[in-house]
Amino acid sequence: MSENEDRRDTSRSGSSGRGYRGGGRRRPGGGFRRRVKTCAFCADKNLDIDYKQPDLLGRYVSDRGKIRPRRQTGTCARHQRQLSIAIKRARHLALLPFVVEHPRIG
Repeated sequence: MSENEDRRDTSRSGSSGRGYRGGGRRRPGGGFRRRVKTCAFCADKNLDIDYKQPDLLGRYVSDRGKIRPRRQTGTCARHQRQLSIAIKRARHLALLPFVVEHPRIG
């Protein structure tokens, strides 16, 4: 083997060179295992998305008042659309705040 081949072999022995993609737990053998998220509304058919339930909708709003994305909440696309509409309706009727705190100027 020449020196160039040795260098190539050592470079391949490490990681694949890709960046860390979070969202999983570290396993003892290396690598990551992603947590399987299931939609709470698909799992429980009795659970209904309604704009008149601010306590339920509040779980899907961040501490700054933003709607949490699907990758954080684990909801399916259909229920995420229903959630966003219900949150917007609840905000319009002042059941949920648009922002948590107003910034103080001056």
